[in-house]
Amino acid sequence: MYEGKYPKKRYKITKAFLEHNISKEEKILDLGVPNPLSEILKKEGYLITNTQGEDLDINTQGVQTSDYDVATAFEIFEHLVSPFNVLKDIKSKKLIASVPLKLWFASAYKSDTDKWDRHYHEFEDWQFDWLLEKAGWKIKKRVKFTNPVKKIGFRPILRYFTPRYYLVYAERL
Repeated sequence: MYEGKYPKKRYKITKAFLEHNISKEEKILDLGVPNPLSEILKKEGYLITNTQGEDLDINTQGVQTSDYDVATAFEIFEHLVSPFNVLKDIKSKKLIASVPLKLWFASAYKSDTDKWDRHYHEFEDWQFDWLLEKAGWKIKKRVKFTNPVKKIGFRPILRYFTPRYYLVYAERL
């Protein structure tokens, strides 16, 4: 469908990171409803099941299963009031997660019309590291990357040089 091209730069980087750390034989529980990235990964042969759209701040039962080798969470934790609870309750032995990084020149994303599309957190890398460690994860690999936008201005120029996303591979302690 995409023939080597992806609708977003972060999909390409995330897919390469996943390929480097996870085999296609491992069963993956992807936090969040089916989305363009999970559909791309399924078409690439990954064994992915998505959670059902439950409020993971309140109900973590969906992640409390040992039926999966890997949990993935691509831009999910910033939408949770308490990501610690989900991270602690995940039973998979491996985790690949990405979060948006806090940018000094842009405020956190908020939507006034969609109650689910709000960022309660935009992390600094060390904050997300500490959160993972406290929840019982050991980070094995990490990468930060930029997300330039095709606009004119001071902030769009800064986005060419300032990392926007943080992607980690961690294993359960």
